[in-house]
Formats: sequence, C-alpha cells, structure tokens
Amino acid sequence: MTFKYINKTIFAAGLTAVLFLTSCEKDLDRLPQTEVTSASVYADFNNYKGVLAKIYAGLAMSGQNGGDGDPDISGIDGGTSNYIRQYFQLQELPTDEAVIAWGDGSLPSLHSMTWSASNEFIAALYYRIYYQVGLSNEFIRETTDEKLASRNITGTNADEARLFRNEARFMRALSYSHAIDLFGNGPFATEASEVGTTPPPRIERKELFNYIESELKDLEGILKDPRTNEYGRADKAAVWMLLSKLYLNAEVYTGQARYSDARVYAEKVIAAGYSLKANYGELFLADNNLNNNETIFSVNYDGTHTRTFGGTTYIIHASTGGSMNPANFGINSGWGGLRSTKNIANLFPSTDGLIDKRGTFHTDGQSLEINNVATFTDGYPITKFKNIKRNGQPGSDAAGDFVDTDFPMFRLAEAYLTYAEAVLRGGGGSNATAIQYINLLRQRAYGNNSGNVTSINLDFILDERARELSWEAGRRTDLIRFGKFTSGSYLWPFKGGVKDGKAVEDFRRLYPIPASDLNANHNLIQNPGY
Repeated sequence: MTFKYINKTIFAAGLTAVLFLTSCEKDLDRLPQTEVTSASVYADFNNYKGVLAKIYAGLAMSGQNGGDGDPDISGIDGGTSNYIRQYFQLQELPTDEAVIAWGDGSLPSLHSMTWSASNEFIAALYYRIYYQVGLSNEFIRETTDEKLASRNITGTNADEARLFRNEARFMRALSYSHAIDLFGNGPFATEASEVGTTPPPRIERKELFNYIESELKDLEGILKDPRTNEYGRADKAAVWMLLSKLYLNAEVYTGQARYSDARVYAEKVIAAGYSLKANYGELFLADNNLNNNETIFSVNYDGTHTRTFGGTTYIIHASTGGSMNPANFGINSGWGGLRSTKNIANLFPSTDGLIDKRGTFHTDGQSLEINNVATFTDGYPITKFKNIKRNGQPGSDAAGDFVDTDFPMFRLAEAYLTYAEAVLRGGGGSNATAIQYINLLRQRAYGNNSGNVTSINLDFILDERARELSWEAGRRTDLIRFGKFTSGSYLWPFKGGVKDGKAVEDFRRLYPIPASDLNANHNLIQNPGY
C-alpha cells in the first residue's frame, strides 16, 4: 500500500511536529497532516505491514514518490538527504577512510573537520533520525492492545500486529542509537509523549543510553528468533548486535565501561547460527541478499523499486570516476567523488606474496597521495560495493541509474571484532578465542592460513576493523573510541584542513545540534564548542 505521512516542511521548522506526530486533523500550521486519517488506515489490518514498511524504508529512501520525490523533509534535495547517504558521510568523511571531491555547500567542511551548527548535511541526518523516531512513535501508539481490540483485530492478526509494533520499537532504538553517537543529547519523545505542539524535552546522553538499553533488553525476549524473520527485518540477533555496539561505546557515551556486556552480546550473535560468507566480495554485490548467512540486518535496495540517489546508489556512483569503467560496477556513469586516504591503502601491504582480498582499490590513474581533495584522481577509491551480480550481470535497473546492492548495517564479522576488542579491554572471555575469531576473518581475506596471527592488541584491532569494515559507516565511531579522532596522535591527509593533517578540537567528537532546531525548541542546549 502507499500511505503519505507528512506533507509539511519540518526541515526548517524544527522537530516539534514530527516527534509528536498526531493521528487526527488539527488546525495548527506546524503540525504534520495526513491525507487519510489514522482511524481509516489502522482500522484495516491489511494496511499494517505497509505502514511498518514505510518505517524500514525510511532508512533506504527519502520521499513519498519514486524514492526521492516529494521528500519527507524539506530544505535539501531528496536524494542528498537520504538517511544512509548522510549517515555514511557523517561517519566516513571526517576520517581517514573517505574524502570527497565535491564542493557542494558545506560538504568540504566534513573532511576538514571545520563544520558549524549551520551545516546542511549534519542537519539533514539529524532531521532524518528524528523523522524516523516520529514515524515509529505513531505506529507504536496506534498498535497497543487496547487499540487493536477496539478495532476487532484479534487472533493471529493481533499477534502479528504486536510483532510489527516491536519491530518499530527496534527501529526507533536504532535511530536513537545514531542520535546518541552523533549528537549526544537532543530532543526526546516516545509513544507516551503527549500529542500536541509543546516542544519535546531534552534528554542527556547518559539518560538516552539508559533508555535505548532498556528498550533493547525488553525487545531481545519478544522479537523473532535469529534468522527466522524476513530478510531485512529485525530479529533478536539484530537487537543483540545493537546492544553489543552500544556497550562497546558505553565508556564514550556515559563514562562507564561496559566491555563485559559488549562481549556477552557479541557471543549471543556468534552463537546464533550465522556464518561467514566464503567470498568477502559477494557481501557487497547486487545480489548480496542471496545465500547470505552473515548479514544480520540490512538496509535493502532494488534498482527498480527503491529508486534513490542515496544509499548504495550514492556509494557506488560517487566512488566511480577517472579511468574507472562504470559498466564494471553495473552503473551508467561515475560521479567522481569518493576516495580513501593512503592511511587505509597502507593497511593492505602486499609483502611476501600475501594479498588481503579485502584491499579493493582502484589505482590505475590514481595517486596514492592526496594533494587536492577536490581532484578525484588524488586518492584510491574503494571498490568493494558494486551493482554487479555474482554471475557478472548488472542489477535490475536497465538504465544503470539505481542499484540493487543492500547496505549491511550489521554482520557477523563485526561481532567477531567486537568480541576480540572487548576481551582486550578487560571484558572477560578468552584471548585464544579472540585470536581464533580474528583469524577466521583473515583466513577468508587471504584464502588460506597465511594471514593468521598469534597475538593481537588494540591497535591491531583498530586496523583490522578498517580492513574488514571499510565504508560500512563505522570509522568515526571507532576512531573516537580509540582516542584517535581529534588528537594529534593519529593523522591523515587533510585532517583539520591541512595536507599532512593536524589535531582538531576535542568538541568535534560530537556534531552540533542544528541551529534551526535550537531556534524552534528552547529546551535544547547546544553541544560545547559550537
């Protein structure tokens, strides 16, 4: 089904409306309006899965029409404001893993780490996150046992509606986990929040951590068992994976280390029946949804049905340029934008005949050194994401504009890396088991035991995370956790805006609350430094 949720501007007006998304018509200008009432939609159980699908699709697409058309938020192009596109940019561009050649608006300030509270790309993701929260709140509010009973939705339909409701709770927790990581504090609302125009209250980072944890701890007992839900929908393993990531970063978020909990929840994922895909490259192809027992939770794309210029369409097109043949990536053109820095390329030395198959870079016509961020041929593009199927054929969009490649939000390999890091940080467990898990990743990478290691330390883990998870939107979080994001102890080209890199202010470990939302909601407080 198609259901239009919001046809009002929220980008410049602030988040009051979307966080308190209402189900009835009001005559208040700032309140979002629906083209049909919630009463008519929720009266028919056949509509429920479509409404839930909109929540999932909010990560993949940007609007109500043709993927990016009639965008959910205003003030920025629909394709540009795409959730995964901006999540990728805010997690990768300020790091050693990515630079971008484009000079659009304030985009260059992301890699130079000179952004301000008026940066439109930061604002785009901020509003995306809270738009998702608002959609989830509305669905959760409309699927209580009382409301289901009042609509005569009973039996197996009611059971399925409850499952949908709990998946929406997971999706809300996922977006709040992005908020706590990127912004620290911010506005807060749940399904219990009073519907109206009162600005949402501010929540502190520690309190938000506790809320996300409590939601996930409840959900781990009531979602479907691992690997029993539809591909791309949340189950218990997705909950465990998100909890393990939350606990791994708890010391950053709250000042209290929770490495034992990170290990325990990584173990739950590892024991859930997932397995590493034999061919690493197949994890990032147009048919990566097939025979994939490694990906735990994905954001799904289809070049025919999810036609967006964000997501993996953005990653693949933007990293193609120079002497690269777009047809080799299943697309019609390269946008000449994304590359990595030499720091990442140098993590894949080819010595003594050892070749790490994860080190997929285009080097022909490219310079390892970046002398000018705006020059696409400065720096090596990472080429692991492709709109090509395992049989060599391109994805479903015959024109080559849009891609089929799903984005892996969580996969088993990260659970192995989390376990190893948690052990090294004093979280209990077995050092021998940690090494075993790392070597499983390296055996796949090298095709044999030639890459095996006999000891590991934290610096090695940070490097191994880059080798395994590059361009999977986690590098900024990793560098912050390891104390290397802002400091002068680790530099990369044009960190801080200079060729050889320099330290930047510690306050940049958090992004600013957009100035537009501070103006709209006086409960909010700007993060220090902005």
